[in-house]
Amino acid sequence: MLEAETLELLEWPRLCQHLATFAATKLGAIAARQLHPPRDRATSEQLLAQTRDAYWLESQPNQSLVFEGIHDISAALERADLGGLLAGDELLAIATTLAGMRRLRRAIDEREADLTALAAIVATIRTYPELEQEIHRCIDERGDVSDRASPELADLRRQLKGTRDQIVKTLQSLIQRQSNAIQQPTIGQRGDRFVIAVKATRKDAIPGIVHDSSSTGATLFVEPQTIINRGNHLRQLQRQEQRLIEKVLRALSDQVTEVAPDLEHLLAAATALDLATARARYSLWLAANAPRFTDREETIALRQLRHPLLVWQQQHEQGAPVVPIDVQIAPNLRVIAITGPNTGGKTVALKTLGLAALMARAGLFVPAREPVELPWLAAVLADIGDEQSLQQSLSTFSGHIRRISRILNALDELAPDSEANALVLLDEVGAGTDPSEGSALATALLQHLADRARLTVATTHYGELKALKYQDPRFENASVEFDDRSLAPTYRLLWGIPGRSNALTIAERLGLPATVIAAAEQQKGDPAADVNVAIAGLEAQRQAQEAKAQQAAELLAQAEQFYQEVSERAANLQAREQQLKQEQEQAVNAAIAEAKREIAQVIRELQAGPQRAQRAQQATAAVENLGDRYRPAPAKPKPGYRPQVGERVRLPRLGQTAEVLELPAGNTEAVVRFGLMKMSVPLSDLESLDGKKVESPPPATAKASAPAASPQTVAARPLIRTERNTIDLRGARVMDAEADLEQAIAAATETGALWIIHGKGTGRLRQGIHEFLQTHPQVDRFELAPQNEGGAGVTVVHLR
Repeated sequence: MLEAETLELLEWPRLCQHLATFAATKLGAIAARQLHPPRDRATSEQLLAQTRDAYWLESQPNQSLVFEGIHDISAALERADLGGLLAGDELLAIATTLAGMRRLRRAIDEREADLTALAAIVATIRTYPELEQEIHRCIDERGDVSDRASPELADLRRQLKGTRDQIVKTLQSLIQRQSNAIQQPTIGQRGDRFVIAVKATRKDAIPGIVHDSSSTGATLFVEPQTIINRGNHLRQLQRQEQRLIEKVLRALSDQVTEVAPDLEHLLAAATALDLATARARYSLWLAANAPRFTDREETIALRQLRHPLLVWQQQHEQGAPVVPIDVQIAPNLRVIAITGPNTGGKTVALKTLGLAALMARAGLFVPAREPVELPWLAAVLADIGDEQSLQQSLSTFSGHIRRISRILNALDELAPDSEANALVLLDEVGAGTDPSEGSALATALLQHLADRARLTVATTHYGELKALKYQDPRFENASVEFDDRSLAPTYRLLWGIPGRSNALTIAERLGLPATVIAAAEQQKGDPAADVNVAIAGLEAQRQAQEAKAQQAAELLAQAEQFYQEVSERAANLQAREQQLKQEQEQAVNAAIAEAKREIAQVIRELQAGPQRAQRAQQATAAVENLGDRYRPAPAKPKPGYRPQVGERVRLPRLGQTAEVLELPAGNTEAVVRFGLMKMSVPLSDLESLDGKKVESPPPATAKASAPAASPQTVAARPLIRTERNTIDLRGARVMDAEADLEQAIAAATETGALWIIHGKGTGRLRQGIHEFLQTHPQVDRFELAPQNEGGAGVTVVHLR
């Protein structure tokens, strides 16, 4: 009873009405309007899983569930179970419902891997295609029993048609013969008897039975004597037809009765599917996100939480924009005291938090930013609004105390000797009586609830409650923001700072005379003023921090945009470089192909002519000319130069730029530094930044020839890993990797080594790469990288 009252206080029925508008069937709409949060966590988790599945379907293009043909057949099933006779339209609704549920089950089964929760709903239903076919055979699209239902019925209806045609033909002939006695040349019916309109003054001209007359008495509706026997025969045939129709309907009704329990289960499944889809569509419309139920040791996080009813009001009723609130409650907190001015949004914050807890329990997504994390609460109990009642002789204070007593009793029922898993919402706790006594009562009540409830959120104007945070770590302050410049609330919820009531400011804004406001200012005590000044200072600090945070966010956004632009430019340059390489390769291949054709022509001419030495020499000269023509011209060496200490130079072999530190006299090496590395390199390995080569010194005259240095005495070239001599082939196929490897080896020849990142995985890519390297002419040897450089996921190749 108390929780039902809480649902009314939080306007849960109104939310359910909004949810019902997203249902596709009458059953789903009824279920949505009667939606109640379940009492166990497992059911809530199941409902959320169904909503996630339906939400995923609704997010896919042209993948929504279609509920066409599904009707509310519960009344028909109930009457059939009692032995009643079902009408044709009821049987037709049963058939279309069976077909509609079969289509829904097929659509879900096709995506069963992604829709496990919805698949569980339809896993046990039976759609009885044979019953559906039998109904469609016997009942036409208008809900009438068709001639196909039985041969006897078809034959009887042929007799009915023939008899009716004879009656009509006889009456038409009579109208033509007795046209002077006829008021209107039409054939009508009174009941199940055919009549014609006869002038009252000429009724003797057409003897028969008068079944009716006009309001003036001038016209009589007469069944002529000549068709009375045929009319009687027609009535007998119609009664026989009705008996045959009832026989068909009885047979179909009995078949429905036999499978009524399965059809009721099917109807429940259809309702569950429609309700899950309605929850998903409502959540999608709200831009809500799926909640995750947290444990007691986790923080409650509801960022940018919006009141769903205010969102509806904004979208459908031209309401004001909704201001979201941020709720972040540490696991040790048990009581939140919200303070601030009247009309500032304290009560709305209470209701928003309560609705969020109820929506998560009922399988609805919560209108907040991801991640949505809150505990599953077994009960939500609220005391919101004015409980004054003249009929029950209750004042405002008495009404609040009576409801709070019931809340405490409900907590005892949930957990007699421990903390109850419940959310308690108290609006203006302790109000309506003497401020000193009300403050003391509110303090004691909140301290008691800190021991008895999972979370309590209370709004108040009492300054004593603001100090509880500094006495008990389970308490926290929050406030609704008030803009001193516009003298209006912003409806934002602030944490850690108690709020000011701003009663005089609001009273002045609402039109209270300035003289009254001034007198009230003089009556205020100094302690309260000091507290308000301190709170104002804290709010100013908070606003300054928020401004700095906003500036930092803007700088971060600008940096991300700059990074995106640089990345796009780098990608464009790489694409352009790749395009130029491809064009160069195509030009070289074309030149080679042309040279091959000309060489082949020379060979054919040599083979066709006489075999003479002179002709062979001419052919050889022609081939050499072709080689000179298509061989790329050697690059002209840059004029030599000598580097200077402190100069920036390039190391082509390493693909780096370095600074010259030392140039020992008479030595052919230089000491350079790049990055954090310092090393000696031959002068011949250096060049200027504009491409000039180092000028080699003239060879000194030696007294005796020095023996050639053996390979063992030559200093090994230092191996430096850079971006230019590293290739990442993870995820590639062996065939594609070989082509990329060929280009990478050609580009890394100058550095003497190549690092290949292939990953560990199944080892197939690494094996294929090693087989390719074993037969490559430019590969001296290769080995797996050290453990700190990738281990078995990286191969180091030493090039010749």
